[in-house]
Amino acid sequence: MGRKGMLIDYDYCTGCHTCEVACRVEHGFPDDQGGVAVAQTGPWEYAPDRYQFSYLPVLTDQCDQCAERREAGKDPACVHHCQAFVMRYGDVSELAGLVEEGSKSVLYFL
Repeated sequence: MGRKGMLIDYDYCTGCHTCEVACRVEHGFPDDQGGVAVAQTGPWEYAPDRYQFSYLPVLTDQCDQCAERREAGKDPACVHHCQAFVMRYGDVSELAGLVEEGSKSVLYFL
């Protein structure tokens, strides 16, 4: 088994914050804390009829990759509950193979 990581394809993140809520509920964090936080960029117009507006789930220092869930053979809570299926957990080598050229993706080494 290789090194684990989390792949986030933020090109399709809708900013629903379900990952944040799932993490807080799973770990009992207060509303202003958690292992994942959704950052927003934009909105702004940078060319005629072209806009920047995106969301990026960012792992914080409180993220333990849901150690108890993983020991039970489950995905981390944020991955399991992501409604847009933009978060994946697994071996870094396998996740890296899923990144498509030109995609807006972040691979976290855990």
